[in-house]
Parts: sequence; C-alpha cells; structure tokens
Amino acid sequence: MKRRGAIALLTAAALLLVALLALRLALRPEFLGPHILALAGEALDLRIEAESFDYRLRGTPQLVARDVVARSRDGTDTLLTADRVLVSLPWSTLRSRGAELVIERIELDAPVADLAALQRWWAARPPGDGRLPTLSNGLSVAGGRLLGDGWLVRDLALELPSFAPGRRVRAHLRGRYVAGTLQAPFDLHAAMTRPAEDAGVGLAGAISPAAEGWRLPSALVLSTRLAPAHAAGGMRLQRLRLSMRSRYLSGAVVEPFVLGLAAEGAVAEGALSLRPAALVLRGGGLVPRLRARGAIGLGTALALQLEGELARWPEAWPALPPPVGGSASPLPFTLAYRGGMSLEDPLALRLERDDTRFDARLRVSEIASWADSLETGSPLPPLSGRLTAPRLEISGAVLHGVEVEFEDDTIPVPDEVP
Repeated sequence: MKRRGAIALLTAAALLLVALLALRLALRPEFLGPHILALAGEALDLRIEAESFDYRLRGTPQLVARDVVARSRDGTDTLLTADRVLVSLPWSTLRSRGAELVIERIELDAPVADLAALQRWWAARPPGDGRLPTLSNGLSVAGGRLLGDGWLVRDLALELPSFAPGRRVRAHLRGRYVAGTLQAPFDLHAAMTRPAEDAGVGLAGAISPAAEGWRLPSALVLSTRLAPAHAAGGMRLQRLRLSMRSRYLSGAVVEPFVLGLAAEGAVAEGALSLRPAALVLRGGGLVPRLRARGAIGLGTALALQLEGELARWPEAWPALPPPVGGSASPLPFTLAYRGGMSLEDPLALRLERDDTRFDARLRVSEIASWADSLETGSPLPPLSGRLTAPRLEISGAVLHGVEVEFEDDTIPVPDEVP
C-alpha cells in the first residue's frame, strides 16, 4: 500500500506540475495575446495581428498589443493599424471565449483607419444590428488618422465614456480635416440615440475652415437620422438639418453671417451627397441675404449646383447702373462649382433681374480681395463674364441693347452657366 500510495502521490505531483507548466505557458504574452485577438477577430469577422504583447492578470485582466493590424478575412483590405492597443476585459469574457462580449476599456494610440475599407467591411456584416460589445469604461483614441478619398482627418482624438447595445451614445471628437489647401480643425460633441442603422445623430461644437488668405470660425449644430443605403457600406441621412454661425476673416475684413441648411443626403465610399438641399444665408456688408435649392457634394472635390435668389443687392457691393440698380425685384441666380474644397477654382454664376442677365466665372478669393481694396484698387472685378441688358444708364447716357464683356486672362469667358 505504501508503494502504491507513493506512486499515486508522484503521479499526482507530476500531473500538477504539467498543469502548472501548461498554465504558465498559456499565460505568456506570446500565447495569451494572439488568443485574445483571435477571439476579437472571430467576433468582428476580421484578422487581427500584433507584433508584441504585454498583459496584467491582477484585478481585471489587461492586454497591451503593439503594432496592431486589422485586416479583412481574405486579407485584401487593411481596415486599421495602431501603434498601441490596450484592451481591459473581465474574466467572464475570457471564460466565455467571446460569447459574452463585455469589455471594460479600449485605448488606441496613433490608429490609422481606411474609411472605404471600413465601409466594405460594414456592408459585409450580417443583416440586422449584429453582435456589439459593451464597453463599461469606454473607448479612447489619441493621435488618430481617418483616410478618405482625397481627404483625411489628422490628430483625431475620441473619448467615448461608455457603450452598450440599445443605449444612448455620447462622444467627444477633436481633429483636423484636410483636403488640398483647405484645413478645418474641429471640436465637436456627438450623440446617437442608440448604435443602430436607424439611429438619430446630433453634432454640436466648433469648426474653423481655413485656406490661404481666409478663415471661417464657426459654431454649428447638426441633426439627422440614419438609414441603410443601397450602395455597399453606404448610409442615408434623412431630414438633415444644419445651422451655423460664422465669421469670414480675410485681412481686415470681418463678415459675420448665419447659414441654415435642410437636406436629404447619403454617405457612400467616403463621399457625402446632399440632394435635394435647401439653404438660407443671412449676412450683412459683403455677405448677401439669399435662399437657394439644389445639390451639394463633398468628396474628392466640392460640387455645388444651386438655384435661388438674392433678396436684394448688398449695399457694400458696387452699385448697379439704373434702371436695373433701381429695381426692387429680387435677383434670381444660378451657381455651379466643382473643384477644391477651399473654393480656389472658378465657379460659374448667373444673375438676372427683369430683362438684364449677367453670366460670369470668378474665384471667390479674388473677389473677396478685390472688394477689400475697392476704394484704392480697380473698379472692375476680377472675373470673366458677359452682361446683356435692354437698357442701361451710365454717366447720364442712356444705352440700348447693351452687351458688355469682362475678361480675365486666367478665367475663360462662359457661354452659359451649367
């Protein structure tokens, strides 16, 4: 019996030693880290890999992964890279092997996200809301970048205090939108009724678009309701409403104005389309009062196609000759633009009043500079265009069947506004 007892004791000790060695091996970062990333990848239908890992098991387990890459299952798309990712998750999530998606906190340092790849991944997700994790202590992003088609967001910072399926979401976003020569730093608070495709979304905060020679510090409030779009990974924006209070700053010029926008829209492949869109502009000085309807597109370029009317000719603009200048009729206009986000490219403009019509092509920045130095500069605006009028009075002379052309060597004379 003593011999059998000794053998049993040695056997039990050996099994315990093997179990301890297996547990120690399983808890080494190079084994535990890939296992946790595999669980996350399985839940999200992604391949998630990292170069190195650290972990802490006391209290709530915590894993730190460095040089992280998240790819689509087939490896064709890289959705996200990050210098560092911290994931803190309770033992219950580990024991359930991902069946219980409860995470305490996620932190990302210097992540780079590809918007088009993210949209393709989202479009391939199962119908419905899918499985979403609960983040009891939220999400933090520092030094991030979001890549679009022809634009990017730099220095992106995000604070999400908490996240749970079916619960209201609040977040704080900061960063800098960059498209060509246009830069727009922003500091916004966002809210979503719940994380779903039909959620209501709101934004409020500050944004300050700027390009060479001008800035537009603005306070905005935006609301819309999301809905699935037909395009893969796209999203419709229903009943979008935007109000913005701004100041146009260029040299010594300070022009405050208020803009209101109502539209139906869609986001697809990193581009925003608003159609139909209706806007109202209220300003003083050089900024006119107007109403317009049409379409607006934001993507690799800015596209505008608007029709509306000026309530009246601004007093700060050069006076129109009679009889058109003395008329109290509104001025219908048509505006078309496709080019850089900072409006550095020419736009086409048509103005009409009674039987007088003016077709022109101009650059906004050059017109603003000309207006700023009107008292000492040229009385003729820097544009190309054609004015036709049945009758004009200039310096006491009455002219009939008038046709005047303005020429700027850098801007071709338009035949018609598109």
